[in-house]
Amino acid sequence: MNRSTISLFGVTAALAAVTGVAVLTGAGAPEPARADTAASLPVERSALTCPSPSGSDFATTTYTAFTPKGDAAAGSSAGTAGLLPVGGTAKTKAVAPLSEPGKPVTATTGKSDAPALIGTADGKLAPGWTVQQTTVIDAGPARGVLGAACTQPDSEFWFPGASTSADRQDYVHLTNPDDTSAVVDLELYDKNGTLTTETGDGITVPPQSSVPVLLSTLTTDKAEDLTLHVTARTGRVGASVLASTAKAGGDWLTPSADPADSVVLPGIPADATDVRLIAYATSDDDADLKVQLLTTTGAITPAGHETVHIKSGMTTAVDLADITKGEAGSLVLTPTATQGAAPVVAALRITRGKGTDQETAFLPATAKITDRATAADNRAKGSTLSLTAPTAAATVRITSSAGTGGGTPVTKTVTLKAGTTTALTPAAPTGGKGAFAVTVEAVSGGPVYASRMLELPQDGVPMFTIQTLPDDRSLVAVPKTEEDLSILNR
Repeated sequence: MNRSTISLFGVTAALAAVTGVAVLTGAGAPEPARADTAASLPVERSALTCPSPSGSDFATTTYTAFTPKGDAAAGSSAGTAGLLPVGGTAKTKAVAPLSEPGKPVTATTGKSDAPALIGTADGKLAPGWTVQQTTVIDAGPARGVLGAACTQPDSEFWFPGASTSADRQDYVHLTNPDDTSAVVDLELYDKNGTLTTETGDGITVPPQSSVPVLLSTLTTDKAEDLTLHVTARTGRVGASVLASTAKAGGDWLTPSADPADSVVLPGIPADATDVRLIAYATSDDDADLKVQLLTTTGAITPAGHETVHIKSGMTTAVDLADITKGEAGSLVLTPTATQGAAPVVAALRITRGKGTDQETAFLPATAKITDRATAADNRAKGSTLSLTAPTAAATVRITSSAGTGGGTPVTKTVTLKAGTTTALTPAAPTGGKGAFAVTVEAVSGGPVYASRMLELPQDGVPMFTIQTLPDDRSLVAVPKTEEDLSILNR
């Protein structure tokens, strides 16, 4: 093989690795190509992991799966999407399998030993495939609603808001979707810095399996406010924290958005009785942040909490009490100085109700909606969509899908004022029954951040859960290419 041939195949292989496709022109051998500008194309395969829902004998879990219409790759007339229990075989029946975009599908289980699920979607069902896991525990000390959007596997997660206090029981669930083992490290940070953990390093998660780890077994320290850092030194995992309290229910704590010098936590309920901010600076520098609440009418600065100083490597907690004062809002943290800003992760612990009728949920910082985001499980009553445009006015398109029992989708265009939060009840599909999905599309204007609260009150307890709506990453940037035969002479 001559030198020109070696260069030719080397360039073609590198291009295929970047774009995910082979480059062929004409009827002969592959020709090299030169990258130009990137085009956004629909993804052709998606993966999700759902943690084991609950060990309670009083729990009922519903899985709602959905893929929006409109983003299938050219020629993708077929597709599959479904979830399998960890350790399942080719003959295992899929959970909530989809057959077409635009219509949600549900599956329900009342098993206390329901396993974690691992799923994939391909073809026309891959772009934007979303699965919501909603568990209702109607009795016992853990009563409440536990909700989470099943997560895409990755190698790193941040969980500000975890705890090892005496009245909390926090399990981090690590789910490995691949055919090789993953090795995971767990690090805990409290207000004084790193906690010593004897068993947090080198946790092996076998292939196609899920491992729950009780955080209080990693350290003897009892800390109310912690930041958990999950890193996979080999492989990848899905990760979520199940946080339960003895007197105020609990919920899934999902990962914060990637560290950033400004963060947005959208959708604090109007009737929140207690809000606690937990934040962590991930770099070697401290973070000084301005605190603002974006309400339905504009921005306000919480009295006594105008700024927050977050020391590097230490978890900072701020009790904001009933900050919303009966008006829905979103918390925004921005650097107080234009230079030297440090990246942070953050989450809110939100309580509704009083006395013995309290319920807890978590609201982590989230990424903006670049193109589209979806909340899969919505009910005719009890769903509240919160949208905030922190820096500039924006327009979004909101679509309520057909229901699991049929119906016609409903679409509405909403304009958001700069520096405000809009809380609304998404319209149910016309003539439809059952759960439906709500999709938010960015149309124009500044960045938009969103979350969805699902309320399922019972016996006087305001049981609820909140899910953020980051972009569904249904599109991937693929470089445009053109022939460049001159590379053969280099």
